[in-house]
Amino acid sequence: MQLRAIVTAPPYAGFLPVVADHPLVCGLRLNTVMPLKEGPQEVLKRLSNLGQPLWVDLKGRQLRVVGAAIPPYTEIRISHRIRVETPVDAFFSDGNEIARVAAVDGDRLILEEGPRRLVGPGESINIIHPSLEIEGSLTETDIAYLDAMQSLGLDKVMLSYVENPADIEQVRRLLPDAVVMAKIESRRGLAYVREHGCRHGNLVAARGDLYVEVKRPHQIISALQQVIRADPQAVVASRLFDSLAYQPAPSCADIGDAAFLLTLGYRTFLFGDQVCLRRDSIVEALNLLEAVRREFARDDGI
Repeated sequence: MQLRAIVTAPPYAGFLPVVADHPLVCGLRLNTVMPLKEGPQEVLKRLSNLGQPLWVDLKGRQLRVVGAAIPPYTEIRISHRIRVETPVDAFFSDGNEIARVAAVDGDRLILEEGPRRLVGPGESINIIHPSLEIEGSLTETDIAYLDAMQSLGLDKVMLSYVENPADIEQVRRLLPDAVVMAKIESRRGLAYVREHGCRHGNLVAARGDLYVEVKRPHQIISALQQVIRADPQAVVASRLFDSLAYQPAPSCADIGDAAFLLTLGYRTFLFGDQVCLRRDSIVEALNLLEAVRREFARDDGI
């Protein structure tokens, strides 16, 4: 069975033509939180000329830091106005850091205590509490990208934090011909999977935030199973060969992780930001994924 990869495209990376020509690559992803020196239309036009389908990853209701917060500080501004019972924990750095939120004022988090470091713009925040309500879905940046896509005739969207069909309908109101992949990144997103499957668009098991959001870490296993059962064509994303971003050789855990995902039935892999920032790391990751597939196929006939 064919194995495919979607690669995150740093907007100004000179090595992108080499990556786009790799035999595993079936598409490029633009993470729309990456800073630009030009407008969305210019970067979309340039990346779409690389000869691969271009997926524009909109942030939707994903909570992100707006502006830098420098310790010691008591306030972080975020990308959406929210309501949540306080005090409550907020998670930073893929769940590895915890801040205690004493109060919320619209798009301001008033911290009781937090990370002892600079919190930079664009960082994601996870607040895992059933009382959490996020106002709105698409951001102003999302809407600007959709306008640019409409003018260029582009139609492929990945939408973060899909939790109900209305999230996808909002994209299609602005881009009527949109082909939408729904990124599943929360427990509410998993409820959407159980109710709607892939009727409104293919699914992406977005493990970066999903791993943080599941109730207990080991429940990422059942979450991945739910997504691939609901959509046999689902994409699995993030936390793939991230060790290559920091060292020349992959970790044993990363290799076993890829083999496990193949066992579950995933055949399209989306490489996230970290491993895609350098030519050597993403090319090695693509070659390693193919090597894992070949090794795995010896007994299972993939």
